[in-house]
Amino acid sequence: MQKIEVRNLKITDYMQLKKSMIEAYKEWEGAYWKEHHIQSLLERFPEGQICVLVNDKIVGTALSIKVDYEKFGDDHTYREITGNFTFETHDPEGDILYGIEVFIHPEFRGLRLGRRLYEARKELCEKLNLKSILAGGRIPNYNEFAHKLKPREYIEKVKMKEIHDPVLSFQLANDFHVRKVLKGYMPGDEGSLEYATLLEWNNIYYTKTQKLINAPKSVVRLGLIQWQMRPFANMDQLCEQIEFFVDAVSGYKSDFALFPELFNAPLMADFNHLTEAEAMRKLADYTIPLRDKFIEYAVAYNINILTGSMPLVRDGKLYNTGFLCRRDGTHEVYEKMHITPNEIFYWGMTGGDVIKTYNTDAGKIGILICYDIEFPELSRILAKQNLQILFVPFLTDTQNGYSRVRNCAQARAIENECYVAIAGCVGNLPKVNNMDIQFAQSAVFTPADFPFPTNGIKAEATPNTEMTLIVDLDLDLLKELHNYGSVRNLKDRRTDIYELRLVNSKRDSK
Repeated sequence: MQKIEVRNLKITDYMQLKKSMIEAYKEWEGAYWKEHHIQSLLERFPEGQICVLVNDKIVGTALSIKVDYEKFGDDHTYREITGNFTFETHDPEGDILYGIEVFIHPEFRGLRLGRRLYEARKELCEKLNLKSILAGGRIPNYNEFAHKLKPREYIEKVKMKEIHDPVLSFQLANDFHVRKVLKGYMPGDEGSLEYATLLEWNNIYYTKTQKLINAPKSVVRLGLIQWQMRPFANMDQLCEQIEFFVDAVSGYKSDFALFPELFNAPLMADFNHLTEAEAMRKLADYTIPLRDKFIEYAVAYNINILTGSMPLVRDGKLYNTGFLCRRDGTHEVYEKMHITPNEIFYWGMTGGDVIKTYNTDAGKIGILICYDIEFPELSRILAKQNLQILFVPFLTDTQNGYSRVRNCAQARAIENECYVAIAGCVGNLPKVNNMDIQFAQSAVFTPADFPFPTNGIKAEATPNTEMTLIVDLDLDLLKELHNYGSVRNLKDRRTDIYELRLVNSKRDSK
């Protein structure tokens, strides 16, 4: 049985390190670090020197320094970056973790120990909040192909697995990418013909400044309101119910409150003697006063509110519109772009033209109203704008309609590698024409990969019951998914053979 351990190197490990390194570089006589080199590294940057042991024997090592990379740039040599092997170039305030050595004793190369060293180095980079790991990588098999391939051509064939290079293939398999080809990086490297690859691994968690106040959130809490349609005598009674839910979800420290589409439809009861189109335009008279109430609640209860949707008349046309009311007092408008045949026939609604993401203190969000979620182009445009959470207020009368919204929302979460939250209305409105029955089950959907629920459902409400759904979302998991997911739907798009572009969005949000 073999016992494997990864830990920081100690000076007392030197003799074992030397023996393993001599074996690792047999083709380079005398190619091993002297004890004073290791001593210098341990004095300057002890946490950056990592070793792996098998049955208490040092069989591999990863050595690193921190550097202020602007002092060197991409055109440097190994001798320059190490300060002529003195390591005086190590900068405690540096922004880059620079790898100066990785080796594994040849007898232990089938155990994937190099991968363990690299994972430990990545963890160190994240812990120290450094931008990236950089290293100059040999391409020792290049000499066999130099007569027919330029270095860049050789690198491309290694990427495509047409050629195996023991160093570069390993680096690429560990999520490094080639930033540049270096010439004369390490004199005497005959196998590489003195070429090297400048390799980079980016730290997706790097933040330029560490803010103690108003720092970006990594865990965001949603409060979804599954709204019961019921008669209200006037707008004041409606606002009492709105404030009740805002108070409830803010009491759980939610960052967002999401209301459903056309949740204020009960106020149409007073206009039931009019045609459906006339009643909806009368309902639009309440929209701006309700918007102002939502802005007031957002500030008073310290929560970002998505107001679902309400009808709004602009330039004589009727739109299905909602508002993002931020807790800092600012607000923006969003519109339903795709209007259902029912909405056109009964209400004469017009589709909007604003397609954008919104910055908030709890992430970058998008909002699509009901039918819009059934058009994948919209959410993909938002994903290209670094969408993290997509909110979908909806209103469906039948389970068929609800299934369309739900299934499409779940698909959007997978294909755009984001969270999708849907909230709808439930109950009956017998005294409001064309709004008599509602069906909903509010939910939050996730991508489908290992860090998330296996069914892609983070949480869901009880069907057709008035309630709130409080859900925590880890935004850092999205960063991991984008870079290390089992599949990478955003990165793997074949933009060489198809494209998606925004044709027309005349109006900016106000």
